[in-house]
Amino acid sequence: MAIPERPELSVVIPALNEEGNIQAVYDRLVRALDTLGRTYEVLFVDDGSRDGTAAVAEDFCRKDPRVKLISLRQNFGKAAALSEGFAAARGELVITMDCDLQDDPAEIPKLVAKLEEGYDLVSGWKHPRRDPLAKIIPSKVINWVARWMTGVRLHDFNCGLKAYRLNVVRDLPLYGELHRYIPVLVSGRGHRVGEVKVCHHPRHSGRSKYGVERFLRGFLDLITVTFLTRYNKRPIHLLGGIGALFFFLGCVANGYLSLLWFLGYGIGFRPLMFLGILLIIVGVQLACFGLVAEMLIHLDHGKEKGNLVRRTAGFDGWLQESRPESSAGPGSRP
Repeated sequence: MAIPERPELSVVIPALNEEGNIQAVYDRLVRALDTLGRTYEVLFVDDGSRDGTAAVAEDFCRKDPRVKLISLRQNFGKAAALSEGFAAARGELVITMDCDLQDDPAEIPKLVAKLEEGYDLVSGWKHPRRDPLAKIIPSKVINWVARWMTGVRLHDFNCGLKAYRLNVVRDLPLYGELHRYIPVLVSGRGHRVGEVKVCHHPRHSGRSKYGVERFLRGFLDLITVTFLTRYNKRPIHLLGGIGALFFFLGCVANGYLSLLWFLGYGIGFRPLMFLGILLIIVGVQLACFGLVAEMLIHLDHGKEKGNLVRRTAGFDGWLQESRPESSAGPGSRP
């Protein structure tokens, strides 16, 4: 089977201990992709599995030249697996899906069609979701809070089934567990994000890799990604704002106590005095941290200016000559 110079579609599948699922995933995926009539490649990323997941994927590589395997040294997490898969992907469109058979490969044409309406990322919305209530309810809460905090209007941020343009994944900083909020990171970089309902199935084999601690970490990750997308370039607005609030509350508390002191009341051992002093000190410190962060950003200003432009038209070449480092200039988007 001849391999094209560059496939039109890349499918990235992170896998951890999915020996019981990976064969069925491959069979269903190839069947779904063949109906698209596009050239494609399949990238399995083995995230340090301790079973035969990597061996089965390697067997696919021998039989099908469209299949590739990236095997990580140990379990680094889904974000690291996706990052390695994105770096190796060659297709103009990139699809991600989980290897537990809960994502249905037959939904990929629907994602691709939505992507070609002008979106840069299309996220699946598992509807209806086939998971236990103990997993569904916390997930709904996290998704609601994420919509409220980030302004990205998606129902399901962490659905594994997503479609991207290649320039989006090339520009995506993934580490830790930020894969949960990829749509927020993408939207924060000025890309257009959409959503479609996708079929969801109960887990076919094996067990879920996520426990209750996943939801606790999810809230912390949400705070991180909100800061990175909304206040990354203006930390003084967050830290200085909170600091100003604390400083104001401390001044009000100590002003009230000062008034009592003038009226002859003793205030030396009142807890409110110590709270007021603490609020003033913390407020000043937060404002100073915000100013230091602003100075660091000022020193780094300009390094990412070439990545701000989506497209240009009507120029005669001087723009490209003056900004050769730009990766998002004319012709950057298919």
